[in-house]
Amino acid sequence: MGYGATILDAEGTRLTADEKAFFRDADPFGFILFARNLESADQIRALCSEMRDAVGREALISIDQEGGRVQRLRPPLARDWNAPLDDAIAAGAAGPEAAARALYIRYRLIAHELRGFGIDSNCAPLIDVARPDTHPFLRNRCYGTDPQTVANIGRNVAQAHLDGGVVPIVKHIPGHGAAINDSHYDLPRVAHSRETLQEIDFAPFHALNDFPLGMTAHVVYESYDLSPATLSPVMMQIVREKIGFDGLIMTDDISMKALSGDLGQLSRDAIAAGCDVILHCNGTLDERRVVAEAAGRMPKGAQERAERAIAARKTPDEIDIAALDAELEALLKGAGDD
Repeated sequence: MGYGATILDAEGTRLTADEKAFFRDADPFGFILFARNLESADQIRALCSEMRDAVGREALISIDQEGGRVQRLRPPLARDWNAPLDDAIAAGAAGPEAAARALYIRYRLIAHELRGFGIDSNCAPLIDVARPDTHPFLRNRCYGTDPQTVANIGRNVAQAHLDGGVVPIVKHIPGHGAAINDSHYDLPRVAHSRETLQEIDFAPFHALNDFPLGMTAHVVYESYDLSPATLSPVMMQIVREKIGFDGLIMTDDISMKALSGDLGQLSRDAIAAGCDVILHCNGTLDERRVVAEAAGRMPKGAQERAERAIAARKTPDEIDIAALDAELEALLKGAGDD
């Protein structure tokens, strides 16, 4: 059997002895960092090294660094990417390709920062299609309101990560934009027809089905099934067969309040539904143990997808940061002048 079918976090800025022992035994596929884990550049690099040493391999280490509201690394550790995502998307006023290029540059620079800390995976691009009633927690993180625009920008964002040696995580499969609830706190239910979902929400994920890693949506699509996608064999089959996504599928955080029940049972149900990896965040060590035991080890198919995701981590290409900064500024200025 393969790696442990989990992505796990740490409590603080360095691993405790108990965490090191637990990670050695559980052998999680990867790790994820949060603001509480980020104190200084040297400390972050040391923590990443400890995580990899614990499992004895160069495991992927992820972070949520979208920019805008969702960014774990903030000044002085990293640039202030807190300008609304709309600023970059507004470059589309100068043409749709300008928006895609602006977002490429933004995320190529973010990838450069992440690699400097030893972080080599990011929870982006977010290719949910925004609607007027999309919940505010998600609305201003979306790249647009039509599938083609979202897919085009999403591909540029994903490629920017790969060019920077960072593995992108496409989210939230098969689409969170139609939800009017925040899945951190409630279970969203979407009543749109299958045709609408396929034409709008699923379309960007179909267009980006060649990327190596995806994250599920804790959303019920009532025209297909009454279970949230993360726990639904029906929806996971749609993701694999209709959307055609053949990368490694990780859950969104299994402890989010959209899902109700015991962490162990939720983890087992997600794996049984067709997810490859359980993401568990912000829990106690005992809770992490429960999730790791329930998730078990990756079977052959999941292990092969995991190896492909790791293989997507390339040596970064060379960039001229000053030139990219100047180009991004010109793109945004051009949008503002129109």
